Amino acid sequence: MKNKTVLKGRGAQQNVHNRFERHVYEMRDDFLEFCRIEGEAADQNKTEYIPVFPKTIVNKVTSPDVGMEFSMNPYQGCEHGCVYCYARNAHEFWGYSAGLDFERKILVKKDASVLLEAKLKSKRWRAQTIVLSGNTDCYQPAEQKFMITRKCLEVFLKYRHPVGIITKNALVLRDLDILKELTEHQLVGVNVSITSLSEKTRRLLEPRTTTIKKRLETVRVLSENGIPVNAMLAPMIPGINSHELLSLAKKVSEHGALSFGFTVVRLNGAIRQIFTDWIKKAMPDSADKVLHQIQACHGGSLNDSRFGIRSRGEGHIAQQIHDMARLARQRYFKDRVFPKLRTDLYTQHKSAFKASSKDQLRLFR
Repeated sequence: MKNKTVLKGRGAQQNVHNRFERHVYEMRDDFLEFCRIEGEAADQNKTEYIPVFPKTIVNKVTSPDVGMEFSMNPYQGCEHGCVYCYARNAHEFWGYSAGLDFERKILVKKDASVLLEAKLKSKRWRAQTIVLSGNTDCYQPAEQKFMITRKCLEVFLKYRHPVGIITKNALVLRDLDILKELTEHQLVGVNVSITSLSEKTRRLLEPRTTTIKKRLETVRVLSENGIPVNAMLAPMIPGINSHELLSLAKKVSEHGALSFGFTVVRLNGAIRQIFTDWIKKAMPDSADKVLHQIQACHGGSLNDSRFGIRSRGEGHIAQQIHDMARLARQRYFKDRVFPKLRTDLYTQHKSAFKASSKDQLRLFR
C-alpha cells in the first residue's frame, strides 16, 4: 500500500543534511502536518535555475568503474529526480542538499561551450572521448530552455572531436541533425538509460523522466539514422527491476541497440538516507525486503566503495543478475559491436588548420 504523504513529482522526499555544512535546517513533520490541515503551502515544489561560472568544464574521471576517462556536465543537479542517482552526493560540494535541492536547484553552466572550445584549442590537449552527462543528464528539462548541450555538440563537430552522450530524455532527438554529422565521421555514441518496462516503476523511481515508450522510440530513431546506441539498463535494483533485465535487453535489441550495460545499485553517501526514506513512503510493503536484498549484494551493507566490485555487487543475488546479463548478450546481441570512436580526425583538423594558415601567408609574399 502506497503512503499518501509521498511528494508527487519528486524522487527524494526530504532534504538531507549536507555533510559539509555546520548548521542544519529541518522542516519538522508536525509543521508539515499543520500546513496540510490548514491548507497552507509548506513547499512550492518549483525548480530554480541558478547560473554558475566554473573555470573549467572537462573533468578527468579517476574511477575505473564508469567506463570513461573524461566527462563534462552542462548542468549540476537534475530535475529528473531519480531517487537512486549517485550524482546527488556531488550537490553537497556546491552547498546544497543531495535530497530535494538536487532536483529543484539546478546549476546552469552557460559558458560550457566556450570553456569546451578553449580546452579543445589547447596545445596540450590530446583527443580522447569526452562524455556529456558523466554526472547529471545533459538533456534534462533545463536543456530545452538553455540549449547548452547543443552548443557543445556544435563545438565537438567543429573540431572533429569524439563525444559520448548519456541520457534518459527523448530531447536528444532534437539534435539529430548534428548527431548525424558527427556519425558520418564516427565521432559520437549515445547511451540511452532505460531502467524498467513498467510505467508504474518508472514513475516511482524516476518521476520526471521521459516515458519508457518514448525512450524506446529514441533508441529506434537514433539507430535507424546510423547513430550507435548502447542501452544503460542501470541500476538493477533487487526486488524492484532486476527481474526485468532479460526483457529489457530483448526490447532494446529489437529497437536497434548495439549493446547494453548495467550496474547493481549501491546507496553511497547521502543516497542511503534518501532511498531508505523514499522506499518506506512509496513502497512500504516491500521496503524491508528490497533493502535486505541490496545489502545482500554488498556484504551486508547498502554501499560498497571498493573499485571493481562496488558497481558489480557480489553474492548470490548479484550473481543471478550477472547470469541474466550473460544470457541476454548471447541471445539478443550476438555479433553486435558498439564502434570505437575516432580520435585521429581531431589531429588532422589541427594540421589542416596550420597548413591553411601557411597557405594564406604566402599570399603576402
